Amino acid sequence: MHVLMAALGGSMFVAYLLPRLKFLRGASSAAILMILGLVTFLVIPGMPAAPDPTVSPRLWEITSEIAVIIVLFATGLRIDNVSSWRRWRPTVQLLLIAMPLTIAAVAFLGWAIAGMTVAGAVLLGAVLSPTDPVLAGDVQVGPPRQGNEHPVRFTLTAEAGLNDGLAFPFVYLGLILAAQGSDPSPWLLDWVLRDVIYRIAVGAAGGALIGWLLGHALFSSWGSTAIEKSGPGVLALGSVLLCYGIVELTEGYGFIGAFAAGLMCRRVQEKHHFHNRLHDFSEAAEHALTAVLLLFLGSLLPSLWPVLDWQHSLIGFGLLFVIRPVVGWLALWGTGMTSGDRLIVGFFGVRGIGSIYYVGYATGHMEFINESQLWALVTYTIFASAILHGATSFLVDRYASKSVDKTASH
Repeated sequence: MHVLMAALGGSMFVAYLLPRLKFLRGASSAAILMILGLVTFLVIPGMPAAPDPTVSPRLWEITSEIAVIIVLFATGLRIDNVSSWRRWRPTVQLLLIAMPLTIAAVAFLGWAIAGMTVAGAVLLGAVLSPTDPVLAGDVQVGPPRQGNEHPVRFTLTAEAGLNDGLAFPFVYLGLILAAQGSDPSPWLLDWVLRDVIYRIAVGAAGGALIGWLLGHALFSSWGSTAIEKSGPGVLALGSVLLCYGIVELTEGYGFIGAFAAGLMCRRVQEKHHFHNRLHDFSEAAEHALTAVLLLFLGSLLPSLWPVLDWQHSLIGFGLLFVIRPVVGWLALWGTGMTSGDRLIVGFFGVRGIGSIYYVGYATGHMEFINESQLWALVTYTIFASAILHGATSFLVDRYASKSVDKTASH
């Protein structure tokens, strides 16, 4: 255990220090953490075996679940301006058009190329469809009260905040297909009414209500006195767990609820400085959890490599280089975004911790054929996304800066 603690601590220190040097960027931390996880578990003597996700998926599910809900609450807090439909329209079209098309395309490839069952292919599409709010921080809007939210950053932030929860109906669909078969007559109506309509509505409404109540409690006359004398840590973590627990107990989607709670809590007192403290703590907790998760994920790369065949590799690379960029670009047609905006948003479909949660959840609730290949595909897709999008995240900075300069000149 002490060898493990020393190795994890040293790896986290190096992974977050190196990208701050001139030749790397903060977004590279995810890839460096996975590489260091691979190296430390292979090289350092006395390291324990990494937890096998095919044997203990519940551990991966719970750890990634906590990381995701914390970052979703923080994502809702950081959005400054939600005032106009025009700002939200690109996000809505990505969620209603790009996400279902991505699920369908990945599911088709899983069935046609990898020979997966229909249930496994649908699950694969659902697992890999959401863009990640955890690993995509460098291409999203900044902390609260910064302003200057470029449409590209706003769209990527709002999409990541919502689509982790919106992937859940399709995860349930994969589980239903596996349990009840492909004939939709026994389950279709129930799936639409319960898993799509009811759970999404309860997640959004419940999260918004809890966020509104939390905001009024924090920024009331007595609450303001209390928060000035206390640290934000317990309040932030308590808010996240309270919201997520209540929404899940009412069978809504807690991921949607966590984002809606952060968004609504911010609206109560949009300019209050305490939002920055809440956000900073949430971000620090999320970084710590994510770092440990990525190190362990990297340790799995050698063991999963032998089961990753060319068909699964083709699906992962096809998602990152073809499916997401193309459907993202097409889905943003008619939104008023420029062709460059659409290209950037389409390309930066970062895959990450949300996919780990979903595959852990699904494989923990039902046994799937070729489970090892499913974990290998998801893990290596996250690794490829971390390298690809981490190395190119500077493009968003440059593009947003040029757009602001052009606007100012006009």
